[in-house]
Amino acid sequence: MNTVLLGIELTEWVGYLAMTVLLISFMMKNVTKLRVINSVGCMFFVIYGSLISQYPIVITNAAIILINFYYLFFKKN
Repeated sequence: MNTVLLGIELTEWVGYLAMTVLLISFMMKNVTKLRVINSVGCMFFVIYGSLISQYPIVITNAAIILINFYYLFFKKN
């Protein structure tokens, strides 16, 4: 992608957004809220990894999303 905003390519913005959401998720005290926000951040990392063709980023974050979904929907206390 060659779209540039404030001198930064759109692909990089997706990466920065992913990083920000992921960091925010770790400030949550509620584990459920942490897992939901963390999954959103990981989703952005999956998009970012796909855009830059870095499949280890895609695979790792997709796995984290699956783990979060497992604990959110199947492993209830």
